[in-house]
Amino acid sequence: MEGDEKLEKIPDKKDAMDAVETLVRYIEKDGGELREGLVDTPKRVVESFNELYNGYSQDADSLLDATFNAEGYDGIVLLRDIEFHSTCEHHMLPFTGSAHVAYIPVNKIVGISKLARLVELHSMRLQNQERITKSIVDDLERVLKPLGCGVIIEAKHGCMQCRGVKKQNSIMSTSSMRGVFFDNKEARMELLQLINNPRNN
Repeated sequence: MEGDEKLEKIPDKKDAMDAVETLVRYIEKDGGELREGLVDTPKRVVESFNELYNGYSQDADSLLDATFNAEGYDGIVLLRDIEFHSTCEHHMLPFTGSAHVAYIPVNKIVGISKLARLVELHSMRLQNQERITKSIVDDLERVLKPLGCGVIIEAKHGCMQCRGVKKQNSIMSTSSMRGVFFDNKEARMELLQLINNPRNN
């Protein structure tokens, strides 16, 4: 019926493999048989996609649901130097770096590994760095309802390193602060000092 939305079929694994093969043929400028080294490339690429983009199958509310009594602790909880790998949604090239995730609990704390998994959840999708930063803070604020939370991410981007301006050492930094980390300069400075403390070798 006119005006009804057309339902599109979600591509399956075979569709994805066919698409990869088309891209391979485009790159190779060859319409013949795939050479030996490329015969299984479509299958390998799609299988790697299932791992690289498994953030779409995860849910932040379930991830952060397992909490513990804070037992009166009201200081900063910080997990710093969380290494991550993501894929730029604009060119589908990798960007990698470190995330620093912090919050000040009110009544409940979350297992420390959950903070790292929250970074993975958002980074293992087609992304931009700004969205990852904001999404992590949004989830912490919504689920844990802390006194404050903050995220700082530093990353190198493949789309700048191997194409375009080809700058190898540029690092992009993004941050998002909520609650006391946004409102209170002293709390924000304490967090930054914790992040920037000299590391022991």
